[in-house]
Parts: sequence; structure tokens; C-alpha cells
Amino acid sequence: MFENLRDHWITHERDPRRQGLWVLVVYRYGRWRYRIRPKFLRLPFSFVYHVLKLASQILTGIDLPCEVTIGKGFRIEHFGDIIISGDTVFGDDVTIRNGVTVGLRRTGVRGAPVIGNRVDIGAGAKVLGNIRIGDDVAIGANAVVLTDVPPMSIAVGVPAQIRPRKVIQEDGAQAESRRDS
Repeated sequence: MFENLRDHWITHERDPRRQGLWVLVVYRYGRWRYRIRPKFLRLPFSFVYHVLKLASQILTGIDLPCEVTIGKGFRIEHFGDIIISGDTVFGDDVTIRNGVTVGLRRTGVRGAPVIGNRVDIGAGAKVLGNIRIGDDVAIGANAVVLTDVPPMSIAVGVPAQIRPRKVIQEDGAQAESRRDS
């Protein structure tokens, strides 16, 4: 738990005023409490977690259940209006911004997104359903992503259209990534 907290501290620029950091501290505490056995010993820790989670939701507007799986370098860039489903999986170095919803497409239908490494999710974006987002993907602001997004792509629009991502080469020239179809 403390190694993960150290990672979040560094990712959020060692700034205790960052609300994303607060939410991740509560998230890590919630994950840690599941290690306490037997269950009756865990109950007071679970009560504390639920109080902390509710307080962090009220203060930050971010709902990050401890059942979500997140990788290293997870960053909540801006706080407020962020809803994440408990079944979601995030890779390493993912950045999300305000107004983002990641979760189920319909009530009662299982399946939340699996998001790859180095994914940047713009403000107001919605990523919904049992879909996969590849590595090195940028999801534009206010995009509604309902289908899989291959690696090295950009998803923009409502519903999102998938485009190849431009890569800046070392000599400064731009090249479009090629998707394997």
C-alpha cells in the first residue's frame, strides 16, 4: 500500500492540495482493508473506509470504488464529476480529467472498459461498455466511446470516431501511425 501511495504522491507532483491524490489515498486504504482476515476484524476498517469514501465523494466529486484496478502513474488531473465503475481496469500512466465517466453501458448489463497504458482521457469523455482501449490512445474531450479503440489512435466525437494518432519523430517531422486491420 505504501509503495502505491508513494507513486501517487509523485504522480500528483507532491502537492497535498490535489484532490485526485485525496481520492487515491482513500482508494488505496479501501484496497488494503481487504487483506485483513477474518472478516469480523475487517468490519471497523470497512466502516472507516465507507465514511472516508463518502467524504471524498462529497468534497471532490469523484467516485472511485476500491474494486477498480489501476496501474502505476494513474493521475486525476482535474477534480469533479468523475464516475468510475467498479469493474473497470486501468493500465499504467493513465490520465483522466473532470467530467469523465468510465463504466457500464446499460444498467444491469455487466462489462466495464479495460483501458491500456499511457491513455489520456479528455474532459467530459464517456467510455462505456465492455470495450478495450489500446495503449497510447488519446480520447478527446466530450467523446463518447462505445467500441474498442486500437493502440496508437485518437477517439473523437459523438459517437467517437477512431483516427490514427500522429507521432512526432525525433527529427521533428510528423508521421501517422499505421493500424493493423
